[in-house]
Amino acid sequence: MTSTEEDFPRGGKTKQTTESKAEPVRRHTEVDNLFETHTAEESKKRKGQKEGALKKAKRQRTSKEEALKLNTTTSVDILQLKSLKVGTLLLGCVKEVADFEVTINLPSGLLGYLNISNISDSYTKILSDHLDSASSEETFSLHSLFSPGMLVRCVVARLDTAKGGSVSIQLSINPKEVNKGLSTGSLKAGLILSGCVESIEDHGYLVDLGIKGTKAFLPKQAAKDKTNSPKELKVGQYVTSLLEEVKNDERVVRLSISPTAVAQAVADTAHGWTLTNLLPGLLVKAQIKKVTPRGLILEFLSSFTGLVDFMHLEPEQASTFNEGDSVKACVLYVEPSTRLVGLSLRSHLLQPGGDVDLVATERIGEVAHGCKMTALHHLSGAMLELPDQTVVFVHRNHMKEPMEAFNLNRVMAKPEHTCRIMDFSPMEQVHLVSLRQSIIDAPFFRRYHDIQPGQIVQGMVTSLQSHGMMVKVTDYIRGLVPWTHLSDIILKNPEKKYTVGMPIKCRVLSVDPQAKKLTLTRKRALIDSSLPPFLTYEDARRGRVSHGFIVCVKDFGCIVRFYGEVKGLVPPNELSTEPVVVPENMFYVGQVVKVKVLNCDVEKEKLLLSFKAVAGGDTEGPPKPKFDFEVGKKVEVKVVSKVLTGLEVSILPEETTALLPMMHLSDHVSNCLLLWEGLQEGDIISNIVCLSEKKPNITLTKKPTLKSFLEEGGMVAKEFSDITVGMQLIGWVKNIMPYGVFVEFPYGLVGLAPKAAMSDKFVSDTTSHFQLGHTVFAKVTNLDEEKRRFLVSLKMSEVPSPKRDCQARLIRGLQERKEVMEMMASRGDSDLVKQLSAVTIGQRMKMSVDEVREDGSVTFKSDELSAATVLATKDHAPGKLATGQECMPVILHVDLVTSEVYVSLLAKLTGKRKAVEAGSTHTATVHHADRDFAVISLGDTAQLTVIQTTNHLNETFRFDSEKLTAGKTLTITVTKSSCEELEGLPLVSWELAPPISKRLISNSKRSKGMYRYGDVVKGKVKTVKPTCVLVTLEDGSTGCVHVSEIQEVVCVGTFPTSFLKIGSEVTARVIGGREGNSHRFLPFSHPNFTYSMPELSLLPRNLKEDADVKPVKTKEKLKRYQVGDDVICFVSKYFPKRKCLEVTTGPSVTGTVEQLAMTSDPEGAKHPEKLFKLGQAVSAKVVTVSSSKPSRLSLSLNGVHKLEKGHVIMGLVQKIDPVLGLLVKLPFSAMGTVAMEDLADKYKPKPLERYSKDQLVRCCIVGEAMSNWQLSLRSSRTNPEKASVVKDPEIVSLEDLSEGQIVRGYVRTVNAQGVFVSLSRSIQGRAQFQKATKYFVASHQDYAKKVPQATLLTTKILSIDKESGLVDLSLLQEDTGRPDVLPESLGLHLRLTGEAKEKRDATKKRKRTESESKQGTAENVSTKKKTKGKGENSDSGVEVFFREEEEENKLEPVEVEKPVPVQPARLQVTGGFSWDAALSALKPASAALGGEDSSDGEDGEVNTKPQKKSHHEQEVEKREAEKALTKLETELMDPGLRPQTAASFERLLLGSPDSSLLWLQFMAFHLQATQIEQARAVAERALKTISFREEQEKLNVWVALLNLENLYGTEESLQKVFERAVQYCEPMPVYQQLADIYAKCQKTTEAEGLYKTMVKRFRQEKAVWLSYGTFLLQQGQSDAASALLQRAIKSLPNKDNVDLIAKFAQLEFRYGDVERGKAMLDRILTSYPKRTDLWSVFIDLMVKHGSQKEVRAVFDRVIHLSVAVKRIKFFFKRYLEYEKKSGTPESIQAVKDKALEYVESKGTEAAR
Repeated sequence: MTSTEEDFPRGGKTKQTTESKAEPVRRHTEVDNLFETHTAEESKKRKGQKEGALKKAKRQRTSKEEALKLNTTTSVDILQLKSLKVGTLLLGCVKEVADFEVTINLPSGLLGYLNISNISDSYTKILSDHLDSASSEETFSLHSLFSPGMLVRCVVARLDTAKGGSVSIQLSINPKEVNKGLSTGSLKAGLILSGCVESIEDHGYLVDLGIKGTKAFLPKQAAKDKTNSPKELKVGQYVTSLLEEVKNDERVVRLSISPTAVAQAVADTAHGWTLTNLLPGLLVKAQIKKVTPRGLILEFLSSFTGLVDFMHLEPEQASTFNEGDSVKACVLYVEPSTRLVGLSLRSHLLQPGGDVDLVATERIGEVAHGCKMTALHHLSGAMLELPDQTVVFVHRNHMKEPMEAFNLNRVMAKPEHTCRIMDFSPMEQVHLVSLRQSIIDAPFFRRYHDIQPGQIVQGMVTSLQSHGMMVKVTDYIRGLVPWTHLSDIILKNPEKKYTVGMPIKCRVLSVDPQAKKLTLTRKRALIDSSLPPFLTYEDARRGRVSHGFIVCVKDFGCIVRFYGEVKGLVPPNELSTEPVVVPENMFYVGQVVKVKVLNCDVEKEKLLLSFKAVAGGDTEGPPKPKFDFEVGKKVEVKVVSKVLTGLEVSILPEETTALLPMMHLSDHVSNCLLLWEGLQEGDIISNIVCLSEKKPNITLTKKPTLKSFLEEGGMVAKEFSDITVGMQLIGWVKNIMPYGVFVEFPYGLVGLAPKAAMSDKFVSDTTSHFQLGHTVFAKVTNLDEEKRRFLVSLKMSEVPSPKRDCQARLIRGLQERKEVMEMMASRGDSDLVKQLSAVTIGQRMKMSVDEVREDGSVTFKSDELSAATVLATKDHAPGKLATGQECMPVILHVDLVTSEVYVSLLAKLTGKRKAVEAGSTHTATVHHADRDFAVISLGDTAQLTVIQTTNHLNETFRFDSEKLTAGKTLTITVTKSSCEELEGLPLVSWELAPPISKRLISNSKRSKGMYRYGDVVKGKVKTVKPTCVLVTLEDGSTGCVHVSEIQEVVCVGTFPTSFLKIGSEVTARVIGGREGNSHRFLPFSHPNFTYSMPELSLLPRNLKEDADVKPVKTKEKLKRYQVGDDVICFVSKYFPKRKCLEVTTGPSVTGTVEQLAMTSDPEGAKHPEKLFKLGQAVSAKVVTVSSSKPSRLSLSLNGVHKLEKGHVIMGLVQKIDPVLGLLVKLPFSAMGTVAMEDLADKYKPKPLERYSKDQLVRCCIVGEAMSNWQLSLRSSRTNPEKASVVKDPEIVSLEDLSEGQIVRGYVRTVNAQGVFVSLSRSIQGRAQFQKATKYFVASHQDYAKKVPQATLLTTKILSIDKESGLVDLSLLQEDTGRPDVLPESLGLHLRLTGEAKEKRDATKKRKRTESESKQGTAENVSTKKKTKGKGENSDSGVEVFFREEEEENKLEPVEVEKPVPVQPARLQVTGGFSWDAALSALKPASAALGGEDSSDGEDGEVNTKPQKKSHHEQEVEKREAEKALTKLETELMDPGLRPQTAASFERLLLGSPDSSLLWLQFMAFHLQATQIEQARAVAERALKTISFREEQEKLNVWVALLNLENLYGTEESLQKVFERAVQYCEPMPVYQQLADIYAKCQKTTEAEGLYKTMVKRFRQEKAVWLSYGTFLLQQGQSDAASALLQRAIKSLPNKDNVDLIAKFAQLEFRYGDVERGKAMLDRILTSYPKRTDLWSVFIDLMVKHGSQKEVRAVFDRVIHLSVAVKRIKFFFKRYLEYEKKSGTPESIQAVKDKALEYVESKGTEAAR
């Protein structure tokens, strides 16, 4: 930026900016700029000021001092619309993006519009190409290029003035306009520039910066977004970028759009910015020059002055600035004529390339009262503070009405103001408001949300268009009156009724606030309608009448629409009282009609209407108040009816129908039936809770547990997303299935409790555990997010019952029973119920014995229970009782269902009662029990009480021994000595008492199971398990013998426990104890039932009397083991998931063996459970000893405890590297690598194909490098005992190699130095390019493409340098005996060798000498030569080839050049014929010699002087002329020459009357002269003249005549000729020829009709079907062709089917779907594999249409066919030819190997 004229102009004319003449796609006629002025005086004044400013500017250019004044200012003001000029550069923020335009927020609340044509030249070109449909390039919409909040640099392109005087700011972001002040020389690294993506390349983007002669490239790795991830850009996308590098004299620059890099860049003086090229959006470091009340004046970039207005100061820092302070600022705008620069100190703008937050528009349109003015700037506006402390800005123009004068005193006099929020300015982050009363009072402002359907609005007509009339409701709201809604009738000429600017009244039909679409109507019948409008479907109640308009008339009726989206159907029978046949004749679209609602489904939004029922009928009353459903809500219900499943009730007072299921009446299943029996229709039930709402009913519950859970705000999941694993919920059993129970919870959620999670006990039958409706506690165990399912557990061990829950349920259950009794007694139905309700448990009553039954039970009589049956069971009637005997029994239980009362005469119950104290413990006895409750007596206190039979809600199943039956003893603890809820009975908690043992133990024995360490015991073998033996001891207890405590000497592979038989007696010593779990009552996992089991030993050394057996801790046992020890252990368990084996060495010592340490055989390691049986003794080595928890050993079973060189072990493939080989995981957490040369003893072309991830391999450790082991998979290493042939020996060092040796290896890399071949894991060899191939290769990359990495090559060692470790190799055929690595099909030049090379060098030298001697005197000959460091013979690699190729190219024109004989410029023949072919072959000499003498300075002139020729040249010229004349004479004598006159034709026809060719040429002769009738006449003559024997000749004439009629005749004449032809010729060829004529002329309908006739008439002809199929496929009708094939198969004989299908398949390849053709041929060849002719066809088609992989697959199938060897030989030849043409050396060799394999398999037959 060295131009000084831009900063200090010298005078002269100012260059005017020309406005663009292109019409935009859409022009703005309305103004959204809030602060514009409309008076003509001001615009005139502004115009005058502008002219004066121009003149003044001209005067100021006279000196440098005056020029500096352009950038000086003393006053600070916000950016005003009047100060904007074309060319002003601005920083803007995208507000809205439309289809063809982008709205941009500018500073100070101004709005600008960016047209789609002002983005960039490349984007405009794409748009124009897309419109012309000439380009298929993808076009991106503006929505994909711009997003709201995006900061852009833009320039004022045009200021459009509308009719009302408002100004619309048209902007441009075209880089040519924005970066206009920049030039190529001004580009420097570190600049922040804006541009648009011009094109997308492979590695990045070309960005248009608008600077001519400069290309900007943005690499893809530099295109990143805020998250530092790659950002995809599109053509035309705006980018703010950092210039990272400038190259090639500023012709190429490299960019970056990384937000961090862009945000840190600050404009510097070193960048050379001037006032001419300064850009908005730049960050600058500035110094405060002056502080004013309206803002700051800053100095930046050493000498430039800028303004910061009060709106661009941070509010909290506005008062802290002082002169001289340094600040960081952002350039906001640059005015080019006055050099005025606006700056901003707002933090949200100090991030170049960033986005600005846009505040939601909910507050726009809001009216605020009581606003206080905080600051006033009389030239700009004022700052107000809303009641919620929001600071807003009001512009000076909006502090008054439009036509009023501004009165400052009136504004300041008001203490508070009322304003309306109009917009939000993102540049200043402040809302803009207005104090205009007209705006505050406006019913609608900017928001479409304020307008509702059915509303009457006033508007003004703005335009009449083809689709309707545009109406302006407010300045910001526009509506459309559709064409059909301009009047009650359809207007033909609406312009006669409506004019632009006319005020009208409309009614709103619909409004879409999101899309800002408003639809209005002008139909008087709708505007003036007094009927209630249907705004929603709820308004359309049955019987209501309203006005609507018809939108559709069909046979099924009329569709009538109302307001919003409400519409309904009037069926045909409701259109009129008279039958309507054609509704279209009576009704029309847009007609206003009065309709009545017949039915309305609000949820489905379906409305049934009627025209004829409008007159009569009653309107449905307003709906009943809807019940407000909420889960957990308490309601009162009335029983409507009793059903088998529960009670149908109505919720009061809404009388909403609901269902109270029977199982939801109580938590106790037995009480549910009682409550159902007790409740009657009409009963009122309170305290009912809403549970769920499912169609058609609301479900209620009365379960107390569930009610209290919902009321107390327990953990309730309302949605599936609320459910978490571990959450405890309360629910009820919904369904019982064989695999588990479904549990339902509030809010309709359902979970599954699988069989295993239903109970802690084993569940055999799910129906025996739970009943439908049973209340349960559940714990969520598993979640399936995708299928939205979850599993729960009902196990009591996992779901603890809440504290005191059992007692609370007991009290509630007994209260429910009491309520039923009272309810039934209050009805007074019978004396029985009253008597039973008066009886309580524990009450003593005077009775007499009625009868003593045979079973021992006794019945009693009582006056108080005269209607009931009083019964005492056998156990409760002691002694002998006589009939009529008086007694005083105690009441045990009252059964309401059977009306039985159970009593007892036991002395301990009828005796004197003793008081019990709270907290005391007693042994209780059960006397009576039913499903839910039991009656017990408390020891000898003669007290009775009631308990629940279960302590947990989920405890529903008990074994017989656990059930509470009469006589069962319990241990109880008294909680309350007297409980009111139990009618004075004690409240207790209980648990089962331990069982009483009936075994009599002798005094000499100890208590059962009490043994000490060292005791010798005897017992019998009870159970034999693989790892332990259970022994039943003499006292009946059980002991355990570990597998290691059976034999002293254990043989590996044996099973020690198998030596003990069940029932055999053993003597053992107690050596310890183990915690066992009882399997008698609860599952093994229950924590409460553990006991100690003696650990026994059968080892003879432990049975000796002097044996000292002491308890040893596990840690001490582990200390006895050392790493590397050999131990005998026993297999105890295999874990498939962890793939490890658990073994045990003693009773408390366990060890683990990882998979890789189990064995060195991969096959055995795949299924260790088959290799190692439970209880088997195995030998192991200790790897590690872990004393930390869990204490265990790490063992190895393969005989190795640490890795060393030479060990053969097993590994697991972790990673496959195509260059390095395999990465293998080894035992003991080690890793190893296998080079490709160590994979096998015989190298294979693709060695890694047979390996996959996680594959087990047997490997041998051969060394260590880089903390990894080097491994080998060679059989000679891993199985040295097996003799195997080693084709490729292992090369350990250079000593193993010798010169001339032939070795194989894999290509490691190809670079400019040659081909590097890996011979072993540590040795590489290099083949220079002249030793790598006999062909010349342009570059090493081309060689690398044909010979990729890991290619197997055969090499010959040329030399070995042992000092440097270099091995030189040769890949040439003469050295290795193998074909060249590059195929001949590449067409490369051969490299010259030996004599040929010496001859070439000599020729080259001679020609170079001659060339230098000829051009030695020329001045323009270049004498510079590139010197070479080496001689020609010492060149190596690619360099030699490059030079040779270059020299060959130089010599080419010399070798091609031949002496050309001079010929005349034009050849004239005296026959009147001038044959083009002859002329084109004879080139003039001047053309051949042109350009040879370019050095004589006469390029543009033609030398016309005759030159003297030598004798030889004259002879050559003479011979050539004679040859030309002879050729022309021969052509004239040719009898096939076409005549040129009718007489000539007649003469020839006399000689050949039967030649159809001659007749056709005669017809063509007439047609060229447009003599149609003469041509027809010739055809008719031909048909009569040609002999009847010449059928083909006649057919040719008929075809010509058909063509003639098709082109020049009518359809009728063509048909007549066709009918005649069919009569005189074979019909089928005539049909075929006409069909072909139709097809060629694109008469598809006629052709298809003719083909349909043909396949009916000639259905036995295969050619007809094929012809029709070809036609259909050419027309793209593949499905029709397939259907035709099926028809053809049915019509033709079976023998033709195969060939027909094959032909159709070929047609599919040619014209239709290639994949379908493949499938068809594949199916045929699967059924007929020996049809080698079809295989040949298939191969040809696949070579032409298929991929290389598919072609090889077909060849591989063919060569494995069981057909004659001769045929297979043919296919092998084709296979080899294909690979030579399209394959690689490896693929060619692979085919040869396959052929060799085939010959070996077939033996002598194939060899012949």
